[in-house]
Amino acid sequence: MNVRPAALSLVALLLACGGAQTPVPVVGASTDISQLSGEWYGEYSSVESGRSGSIVFKLVAGTDTATGDVFMTPQWLMRQGNAQAQPTPQPTTTPALTIRFVRVTGGQVSGALAAYTDPNCGCTLHTTFVGRLQSDTLEGTYSSLHEQTRETQKGRWRVVRKQP
Repeated sequence: MNVRPAALSLVALLLACGGAQTPVPVVGASTDISQLSGEWYGEYSSVESGRSGSIVFKLVAGTDTATGDVFMTPQWLMRQGNAQAQPTPQPTTTPALTIRFVRVTGGQVSGALAAYTDPNCGCTLHTTFVGRLQSDTLEGTYSSLHEQTRETQKGRWRVVRKQP
C-alpha cells in the first residue's frame, strides 16, 4: 500500500481548511509512547467495503496526547485512477473521522475511532484497529462493526513516520 501523492495533497488541503486536529489520548508506558513521537502519514483500505483513505497522526515527544484524523478518499478521487489528473471541485467535503484513543505496549498499537456514519447505508459504524511498530512504520488491521446489522468489515492500514 503506497501513499499516493494525490491523497497526501488532499489531506494537506483538508488540514489547512479544517483547522486543528482532534486531540487523541495515548495510553502506555512513557518509553512505549516515546516510540510514536513524530508525524505519521499513510493510508487504509478495505477490499470488503471498497473504501480507502488517508491517515494523519502526530505525537510530540514528551507528551501523552497526540493529534490525528482519518479521511475517507472521496469517490471522485478514486475514479480518476491518475494521480496527475486535476480533481473536479465537488460541492461537499468528507468530514474527518476522529481517532478516539491509542494504546501502545511493547511495539503493539491499538485503538478506536469515534463512532461515525457510514456514507453508503447511513448506519453507525464502530471501528477498532491493531498494529505493530517496526522502525518508522506502523501497520496492521482494522475492523468496522455496523451498529444496526452487527456485520463486520475488515481492512488494512499503514503509516510511515515523516523523516526530519
